Amino acid sequence: MAVDSGRIEAAVAEILAAIGEDATRPGLVATPKRVAEAYAEFFAGVGADPARLLADSVPSDRLGELVLLRDIEFRSICEHHLLPFVGVAHVAYVPGDRIVGLGRLPKVVETVAARPQLQEQLTEQIADAIDTGLSPLGVLVVVDAVHGCVTARGPRQIGSSTVTMASRGTLSDPVQRAGVLSLIGGHS
Repeated sequence: MAVDSGRIEAAVAEILAAIGEDATRPGLVATPKRVAEAYAEFFAGVGADPARLLADSVPSDRLGELVLLRDIEFRSICEHHLLPFVGVAHVAYVPGDRIVGLGRLPKVVETVAARPQLQEQLTEQIADAIDTGLSPLGVLVVVDAVHGCVTARGPRQIGSSTVTMASRGTLSDPVQRAGVLSLIGGHS
C-alpha cells in the first residue's frame, strides 16, 4: 500500500504552522516533501504479509537442531508518538521439514518493523510470520531496542533499552529457550 504523499506533505506543513514556524522559509520549504518520502520508507510494511516472504522455503531431509540469526538490525516507528525506535532482533527456529534462505529472516523483520508499531507487537508478529511461513517445530524471537519516546522525551533515559521475547512450539519450553538465550548472549 503506497502512502498518500500529498496528504502527508499538507499535514507536515500544517504541523509546522501549528508550532509557529513558517513552512515557506528556506530551511523548511522542502521539509514536507522530505517527510513524505521518509514516511513512504518507514511505513512500507503496512498491508504487507511477512509470511509470504518465506513462501520459497525448500524441503530438507537433513535438518539441524536450530537455526539462529543474531543481531538483525531494524528501525521502526512507535505508534504512540510516531518517534523512531531502533535495535536488533535475534530470530531462532527449529526446522520442521522446510528451511529458508537466511536472507529471508531479516526481510521478515524489516517488513514487520516498517509500520506503526509497538515493540511487543513487533516481536509477536515476527514469531507469527515465521511460524506461519515455515511451520517449524519451534520459534524464538528476542528484540532489544532503544525508543525515541524514552530517550528524547518523557523519562529521557539515554542508556536504557527494552527487551521483548516471543516463543512458539518447542522453544516455549523453558530449558530449550534458555539454551537459545545463552547462544544469543554468548557472542561479542
